[in-house]
Amino acid sequence: MRVSIICVLILGFFSHCLCDRLNLVGTNNNIFNVMQYGAHGDGKTDDAQAFLRAWNSTCAAQGSATLVIPANKIFLVTNLLFNGGDCKATSINIKLQGNIVAPSKEAWKDTSHWINIEYINGLTIDGTNTGGLDGHGSTWWPCKTCPRPVVLSFHSCNKLNVNGLRISNSPGAHISINGCDGATFSNVLVNSPGTSPNTDGFDISSSKNILIKDSTIHAGDDCIAINGGSSYINATNVACGPGHGISIGSLGKGKSHEEVEEVHVKNCSFTDTTNGARIKTFPGGSGFARKITFEQIQLTNVKNAIIIDQHYGIKIDAESAVQVSDVTYQGFSGTGAGDLAINLNCESCLNIVLNKISIVPSQPKTQLHTICKNFHGTITSTVPKVTCS
Repeated sequence: MRVSIICVLILGFFSHCLCDRLNLVGTNNNIFNVMQYGAHGDGKTDDAQAFLRAWNSTCAAQGSATLVIPANKIFLVTNLLFNGGDCKATSINIKLQGNIVAPSKEAWKDTSHWINIEYINGLTIDGTNTGGLDGHGSTWWPCKTCPRPVVLSFHSCNKLNVNGLRISNSPGAHISINGCDGATFSNVLVNSPGTSPNTDGFDISSSKNILIKDSTIHAGDDCIAINGGSSYINATNVACGPGHGISIGSLGKGKSHEEVEEVHVKNCSFTDTTNGARIKTFPGGSGFARKITFEQIQLTNVKNAIIIDQHYGIKIDAESAVQVSDVTYQGFSGTGAGDLAINLNCESCLNIVLNKISIVPSQPKTQLHTICKNFHGTITSTVPKVTCS
């Protein structure tokens, strides 16, 4: 009996230690905390390897798994690649509660990306409006010729959900979406100065069924750029500005064939932007941009509120052009800066509709003008008046 009691006590002791050990490495309830994998969170030590160790454990878990980046910490990380190609977890949730910062330009190891997430289905990133990414872009922006990395890249991620994320000061584009099917970005704040070069808010390419909603984008380039191979892209209740507006393209560069269709921008605002709703194509390209709507758009001090530029980058005619068709601009109201409110510089524009457009000068004693060339469509109820040649 006495031996049995001792054995039970010893077994209980080791079981308790084993449980503590399991909790230490974060496997309890499939929750994995980067601090338990050696992250310092002091804003000075490179925590990239700790993040990768935590990711590998999260990816290898059975069922649903959660990766926690805790609050009240600043994590300095160099390049990160989260690859889900061999993941066993059926779904992964990243809780970004703390802040992740990039090193200065001189300390970057790989300038192609900073945080790259690829081949993961069913991923959720929850910023809980406290977590954020800071790309330390001010160390990059003075170099006009440097290739600048994207802060956060998603490649071949389906059924993606990103909510409450704050992302700022990217060297280049803030968020890249490539080869994804099904993604929702909500309550995202992108925040970089209007003077920061080539800092698109969202770059979307070769993707479909993408929704960006209830978000604010301050950038030095396009708030949202929708590129070739993309379809069923929706932007709803997005506040853009400063920036270059929401753009389709540019398409057809280098005589390439590119296609974009089913893009719908609704209930969005543009404030102090150089463009509003823009479609831009290079002469000599082929393909199409079609079935596009911009509706219920509020303008404040916007240059080029509505622009189709089919001579982007080159001012000469070409033998071919990316065809722009079935585009509707409806319900625009507000103020325009400069002197050009609507610019329809077409080469191959078909079935374009302008309706209920009211753009008045933001400055007194200023007159707004329009340009309309090679236009085919209907124009009703527009201020200023559009006359086509």
